[in-house]
Amino acid sequence: MNLLTKKLTLNDVVLQPFNDKTNPEILMLKLFNETSFKISQVITSSYSTSFSNAVRLLDREIKEAIYSIYGFVRVSDEIVDSFHSFNKKKLLEEFERDYYEARNNGISLNPVLNSFQITVSKYGIPDNLIQAFLNSMKIDLVKHDHKTQSETEVYIYGSAEVVGLMCLRVFVLGNENLYNELEISARKLGSAFQKVNFLRDIKDDTELLNRQYFHKSIESGFTDTVKNDIVDDVKKEFAESFQGIKKLPGNSKIGVLTAYYYYKKLLKKIELTPAEELLGKRVRIPDLMKILLLLKAYFKCKLRLLN
Repeated sequence: MNLLTKKLTLNDVVLQPFNDKTNPEILMLKLFNETSFKISQVITSSYSTSFSNAVRLLDREIKEAIYSIYGFVRVSDEIVDSFHSFNKKKLLEEFERDYYEARNNGISLNPVLNSFQITVSKYGIPDNLIQAFLNSMKIDLVKHDHKTQSETEVYIYGSAEVVGLMCLRVFVLGNENLYNELEISARKLGSAFQKVNFLRDIKDDTELLNRQYFHKSIESGFTDTVKNDIVDDVKKEFAESFQGIKKLPGNSKIGVLTAYYYYKKLLKKIELTPAEELLGKRVRIPDLMKILLLLKAYFKCKLRLLN
């Protein structure tokens, strides 16, 4: 049967066992889909070793879905942050258009979009989350300074909180009650991660991208007082999000807890670094410490020591 004469279902392509007795057209699509997820995995490990290490702790099916989400948001982010010699607005518009074509057709020749649209369909990721994310990417193309708290909150919701909610849709495996219970915690964790990223990357954001995400730093400059206020705010979000992490099912808890420990350690290092130094360098966590944090998360979950 020709591929163009029959539209295969998601279960045909993704869930059917891969063996020699399978319909040849399903075999071809399954191979392409598996390759698409692997490419998203390569993107994840290339751009973020810390996040990639945390994702490796997840069950295979969930892990692939999270890779696909990261691939989508990473490529979008790179369009607005890195491709300065190209028409970034046009690239982002084409990327968005191609995603919706993939979503409607059930396939894309762009492996990143192909794996993402499979995940969106399989786990019921609502379109309003995707639109909120793309809207924040569009904001980066036109706005360099977030002068009010409201502007900062809108941007962080779209660029980070909804990404946490996309991942949560995967983690709960269709359990709507659990999703609703953990929604606020997921948003708080996404917000905390993003603010830590802003503090860590403040040198590049101000020097290379000419952006300021914290309205307080626009009013009075990035001082130790401003930095400490932001750190205190992030600490509160971490505390609130931790209650949700404890309720995540299965290995999802280990993966998210690893990322949580990593970002808390990064925040502590930022807290101990004067604001003036942060404007001149990007703080990092040594690889050995990352491994130790991963082991801490693993044993805390396995021995049920979270409290």
